[in-house]
Amino acid sequence: MAEVRSFPPAGRRPRVVLLAYSEVGVRCLETLCALGASVVAVFTYRDDPHEEIWFRSVADGARAAGIPVLFESLRSPEGRELLQGLAPDLLLSAYYRDMIAPEVLALPPGGAFNVHGSLLPRYRGRACINWAILRGETETGATLHEMVARPDAGDVLDQEGVSITFEDTALSVSLKVADAAARILARTWPLVEGGTAPRFPQDASRASSFGRRGPEDGRMHWELSARELYDLVRAVTHPWPGAFFPLGEKKILVWRAFPEEGEEISPGEVLSVAPLRVGTGRGVLRLDRVQEEGDEERDGNVWGATHLHTGERLDA
Repeated sequence: MAEVRSFPPAGRRPRVVLLAYSEVGVRCLETLCALGASVVAVFTYRDDPHEEIWFRSVADGARAAGIPVLFESLRSPEGRELLQGLAPDLLLSAYYRDMIAPEVLALPPGGAFNVHGSLLPRYRGRACINWAILRGETETGATLHEMVARPDAGDVLDQEGVSITFEDTALSVSLKVADAAARILARTWPLVEGGTAPRFPQDASRASSFGRRGPEDGRMHWELSARELYDLVRAVTHPWPGAFFPLGEKKILVWRAFPEEGEEISPGEVLSVAPLRVGTGRGVLRLDRVQEEGDEERDGNVWGATHLHTGERLDA
């Protein structure tokens, strides 16, 4: 007969299993350790050699704290068996990349919780920070919520907003969100451990959901406005794969740009090469840092003067 466990457990801190990756995962691990939480194991990922790793290692942080590190996928029978053997009272996910099955969520008697990088119910799903910047938002944030079968739809325990300024990129906003996540966890996790954390249902009528983004989603379409293209560039610039446009058989990556008011010319038409300015559906986009795929990143003026001429039409 399966053991029936009550929550909160009498006479001891709840056993916590953390599922974590990226900088938010590191910050949540650090916060749990600072709170004295009984973190019995961390499930995380090995870094992808093809990904530009900008964040600290959850695995290294856990090892330094003396916490066992597991790389088994919770989608596998082996991973689920390991988790069950740990007998967690609470499960916390912080930028864990895999969907977690309902039978896994049901294991801890105190519940399973997630830190999400938006102000739920807005921007449920993947790449929420990149999407928020791409869509010209001026605010996002972090949310601690209960995990249920439907992604990012569970009751909210706490959330905190952060600004998205005109100059922000996905990286700078990600660091703000990591700070907000740590503050939320510091003030709310003791209530979670005691089983007294308030919960607020999400307003489904305000929900928005977005899917995974891939490198090809960074293609620039010149009929968009200069501001929309600027938002795309800063949403996917380093350490993400970057915005780009084709030039013949080559891909030209744009790492930094700036929208300008200017004469209305045909979208994709080169207005000048130094500075490198291109017409859009509304306004002009100045390309400040570019990179021909396979070459070094260069100043847009230098690259433009040697590769383009005024009046040239870039591929739409």
